[in-house]
Amino acid sequence: GAAVARHLVAGHRAPRLLLVGRRGEDDPSIAELALDARESGATVTVAAAAPGDRAALGSALSAVRGPVSAVVHAASGPFGSAAASALVLDDLLSDHGPTAYLLLSTTSDVLGTAGDPEEAAFAAFCDALALRRQERGLPGMSLSVGPWAEDDTPAVRPLPPGVGTLSRRDLLAMTDAALMSAEPTATALRLDAITLYGDAVPAVLRGLVDTAEVTADAGLVDELRSEIGALPEADRLSRLLDAVGAAAADVMGAAPAGVVPERAFKELGFTSVQAVQLRNRLMETTGLRLPATLAFDHPTPRAVAGYLLGELTGTHDQDGTAPVTAAPVDDDPIAIVGMAARLPGGVASPEDLWALVDQGLDAITPFPSDRGWDVTGLYDPDPERSGTTYVRDGGFLEDAGGFDAAFFGISPREALATDPQQRVFLETSWEVFERAGIDVTTLRGSRIGVFAGVMNQDYNLGLAQADEDTEGYRSTGTAASVVSGRVAYTFGFEGPAVTVDTACSSSLVALHLAAQSLRS
Repeated sequence: GAAVARHLVAGHRAPRLLLVGRRGEDDPSIAELALDARESGATVTVAAAAPGDRAALGSALSAVRGPVSAVVHAASGPFGSAAASALVLDDLLSDHGPTAYLLLSTTSDVLGTAGDPEEAAFAAFCDALALRRQERGLPGMSLSVGPWAEDDTPAVRPLPPGVGTLSRRDLLAMTDAALMSAEPTATALRLDAITLYGDAVPAVLRGLVDTAEVTADAGLVDELRSEIGALPEADRLSRLLDAVGAAAADVMGAAPAGVVPERAFKELGFTSVQAVQLRNRLMETTGLRLPATLAFDHPTPRAVAGYLLGELTGTHDQDGTAPVTAAPVDDDPIAIVGMAARLPGGVASPEDLWALVDQGLDAITPFPSDRGWDVTGLYDPDPERSGTTYVRDGGFLEDAGGFDAAFFGISPREALATDPQQRVFLETSWEVFERAGIDVTTLRGSRIGVFAGVMNQDYNLGLAQADEDTEGYRSTGTAASVVSGRVAYTFGFEGPAVTVDTACSSSLVALHLAAQSLRS
């Protein structure tokens, strides 16, 4: 954005320049840009406006003397704020009639490269917005900018095969060419002919190179198969897991230590293109003919390693997914081998519940002070007063906000947007297996069912008032159906996932359905 702004003044002799940022001239980069533009003879105005702040952006535009000839949107940061500012400008510009509205983004969506997924989402958003503006007869250009540098500074991220680093001069020349075209979208990218080969070339560039069909490397295949054959059965899976981890790290351009065996490829940042690249690398080293959907059918490195072991050794039960057929039995006893509990009165285990009942303890406590509630304002002795309660005590879970999101691979924002019922159910589900002495990570891909009884889905009412940007997670975080689905997804269970809401009988009905599922 700064390079384009300087180009407008130095290259196009723009007489006036309006710079808008969250901190205005308190931002050192904006202050430096304003100084450079003034030294080049431009009249510069700097305004402070938060992303999406319609009033502030409108005020800044209204203060411009004369017509607004061109607008450049070069936002950074979370997708929500970047998209909001672009949309507000789209609406405000209808009153100013610029001849150009340039939306700058990265090539993450075009190349399918690893990195910040919000970059790819914002780039696709810019393309859609520019296309919509042109369909309405308004100026709009979305320019996806590839890697570039002012000098010979090395790229921060590894470059995809076939992609080079743009110089500042080439970037600005391509920007001018894009603005002169009638197309709504364009990509500024430098090709590197030296590295433009192999299956790792981004899909959009593969038409420029002959990509041979993936073939196995005979030397690597013989080496791996001989090594697997010589190992004890107990060590074979570990060796294949190392091979999968190395291939995944190579695809991502990361260190093998960053590939966690139990973590889903999606959570590691894999795109669909990279999933196919992983399949290709494993075909080269194993000699197996593998499906393009390998990383989707077996969504973790450990699951892929188990599948490869089954294919190489002729045993297909490594992931525990061998089909089981059972005749329906109505009176087959159901064995409970593990239990977990979270209940009011500090109950954190089945033993705590037994002690509470056996000793006749009271589980009713004062309103908790760690929920963000106005405890004082909530109370009113008049039972007829709306929006208040005439009691000061109730049954509450202790430490309801003490959820270990990182343990389950959930971001802080998603955790905040997740209904406490989902969080508690996920924690206690893990604890059920822990107390039963079962390593839940060994059950991924198994036909295990999850049945959950829920009620009172009102968490989203307070969530709408939260300051944090949780909008992208609210639909799943507050949906009752996701309570069971989240557990199944987290642990990789492939049996039924059913959420039941029959009010006060929800838990009993869920337990009944679970028993019926086992018997049938």
